[in-house]
Amino acid sequence: MAISAQEVNKLRQMTGAGMMDCKKALVESDGDFDKAIEILRKKGQKVSASRADRETKEGTVAVRTNADNTIGVLVAFSCETDFVAKNAEFVALANDLVSAAFEKRPATVEALKALTSGNLTFNDRIVDMIGKIGEKMDIVAYEVMEGEQVVPYIHAGSKLGVLVSLKNTGGKDVTEAGKDVAMQIAAMNPVALDKEGVDASVVKTEIEIGKEQARQEGKPEDMLEKIALGKLNKFYKENTLLSQSFVKDNKVSIAQYLDGVNKGMTVSAFKRIAIG
Repeated sequence: MAISAQEVNKLRQMTGAGMMDCKKALVESDGDFDKAIEILRKKGQKVSASRADRETKEGTVAVRTNADNTIGVLVAFSCETDFVAKNAEFVALANDLVSAAFEKRPATVEALKALTSGNLTFNDRIVDMIGKIGEKMDIVAYEVMEGEQVVPYIHAGSKLGVLVSLKNTGGKDVTEAGKDVAMQIAAMNPVALDKEGVDASVVKTEIEIGKEQARQEGKPEDMLEKIALGKLNKFYKENTLLSQSFVKDNKVSIAQYLDGVNKGMTVSAFKRIAIG
């Protein structure tokens, strides 16, 4: 039977085996993918079949910034084990991915995978490495940030990365302050920059939770809304970056800390990606 290029590519992505081996296996199995995978295994092919449902809780987050720190890129490349995450080839591929992402600025993870790397796409390189090493791998996150001064931070172990965009820096080098804020984001994982950035559905849920908690405490029904709004303000303080207490000095908020470094300086945006 005739085997299409799409079918060959599908089997290749499923297994990591070579294109010709995949085509031969599909011809031999009359297009049956399960039988084709069995044929590849019997022939000693290293395949990644049945890896699709595996969890990838290890990997590395790679970062690139330009010379004047106005653009930053993060890419999270995952795998199954810490052993592979430290493999030189795996790390090299992660670095190639973030370099290509920085140069081309693709719109999505899928667009990043489709970029050409040598004679192959990055998707092909990932599939080849899956076949060679035998673990599921994937690009799980990709972020680009532009700003007045973008400060990157990679947490110890390289499984978590942050980009912070600072504004109103007054032309000063505020890298140290940016790293302090990035470490805050890494540790505290704020849901938004400030209360205006919190999703309306989250606000609604927090108000309902606050009302129910007050109701369970026996508070009067006509006081529930007021109590819930008080709890919501506490939520904002604990979960939005600029309102959070600075971990290095809990007497000031992040907003106050930055204003103290340079009058009017603040965060315009941040990105945080993590593996696992």
